Order: sequence, then C-alpha cells, then structure tokens
Amino acid sequence: MKKNAAADGIVIIKKYANRRLYNTDTSSYITLEHLAAMVRENREFKVLDAKTEEDITHSVLTQIIMEEEQRGQAMLPVNFLRQLISMYGDSMQAVVPGYLEASMEAFRRNQEQFRSAVEGAFGAGPFAEMAKRNMAMFEAATSAFKPGAAKPAEAAGKDDEIDALKAELASLKDKIEKLGK
Repeated sequence: MKKNAAADGIVIIKKYANRRLYNTDTSSYITLEHLAAMVRENREFKVLDAKTEEDITHSVLTQIIMEEEQRGQAMLPVNFLRQLISMYGDSMQAVVPGYLEASMEAFRRNQEQFRSAVEGAFGAGPFAEMAKRNMAMFEAATSAFKPGAAKPAEAAGKDDEIDALKAELASLKDKIEKLGK
C-alpha cells in the first residue's frame, strides 16, 4: 500500500508517538507548518500512524486548522462552527462533507470567474489601469484563501498603490465635474 501511494505521487508522512512527523519522501522530520505549506502548494500527502499504519490525515488536517485559528488567522465564524457541531449525529451528517467540499470548490471557481470578468470588462477601456489596480487590491484582500500572506515589503507598496488610486480618483472626479458644466 505504501508503494502504491508513493507511486501515485502521494507523499507519505509518518506520525510517531512522540508527535513528530516524518516525511518519507525527503527523509526528514517536519512540522505542521510544513504540512500546511504542502496543502497550499497542492501537494498530496497521507499521514499514517507510524505504529499502526492507520490513516490519520483527517485528524492532522483538523489540527492544522485549529492551530491556524489560534494564531489569529481565524477564518471560521463562531456561528458556522456552532452549526457544524450541531450537525454531528444529525440524520444529515453524511451529506455535510460533500456539501462543504462542493461549496468550497464553487467559491474558488467563482473567485476565478470574477477575476476574469473584471479583467475582460475593463481590459481595453479608459478605466483599464484603475481596474487593474482594483483587481490587485481585491487579490490582496482575498489572500487569506491563497498560499502565502502579504510580505511587509508588499504592504509598503500597497500604500503607494492606494495613494496613486486616490490621486487617480480625484483626477476622474475633476474630469466628471468639467463634463457636467
């Protein structure tokens, strides 16, 4: 079974009793942060209990989410968590995982379609540059759903970008006022 998983490109991670994680692909010990990075890079992996060979990927991924939430990266609203907990033991419990997975996939697809639509709508008109800047700001705002957070150097660049947008907006207001007169 291990050989099949490795042959399919799935990295096998072994979790030992001392809570250490061992990446069999790189022959090195890793942390939960490494696994989170692998998820963001769309690298497939399976976490196995080193002693029993039981697949514990689900519980390890849940642990990563808990640590992200505790670190101030809260993405799951309290009301959502309450509703999710209330579904355990409910007759609809079996439907929930598929529904959540489909909803997240639809969210990602809609995000891509929105990006394409905005770029297409403003690609050749007079507002093209402003649309590109707005799109950059939108992407920065949605970075919570993407790998890698904004770096401090990028944040300083965003301030300059905001100032440029304010100046451009003021210029457009002036032009509109002149056209109205």
